[in-house]
Amino acid sequence: MATGDDTEQRATTPDRRQTPGDLHSLAVHLRRMNGEINRLVHDFADEQGLNATDVQALAAILDADGPMTPGRLRTHLGLTSGAVTACLDRLERAGHIRRVRESTDRRVVHLYYAADAREAARAHFRPLAEAAAATRTRFSAADMAVVVRFLTAMNEELSRLR
Repeated sequence: MATGDDTEQRATTPDRRQTPGDLHSLAVHLRRMNGEINRLVHDFADEQGLNATDVQALAAILDADGPMTPGRLRTHLGLTSGAVTACLDRLERAGHIRRVRESTDRRVVHLYYAADAREAARAHFRPLAEAAAATRTRFSAADMAVVVRFLTAMNEELSRLR
């Protein structure tokens, strides 16, 4: 039998049945996807003897528009110069990156993902790429354009939180 308190509780507790555009539903799905991707990333880090920051640095180097520099990486990761240097030292020792000095200004260092390491990453993350490709086939080009627009806008909003 419902008491007055039970009725009040039901009235203030959100209904967990969600509609596709519902903010709660969206948050749940984003967390689930983030969890699955994080699981793959952590497995890769363990296999390669890296830590989470190292893998974030590798992703930033891989995704950069043009050559990444230690300064840009520091800003992207929100780390101190010393922490970035330690990270880059680990990645270079492990064979994941190359530091290349600019020929015109030797003070400028560009960071590149090493070819062998890139292949190891591709092999590890191939199931993720295959899952994305299989999922994409279930959506029209117009649907995918909306998804990409949403993800772009979401990343822009998240970057403002830093």
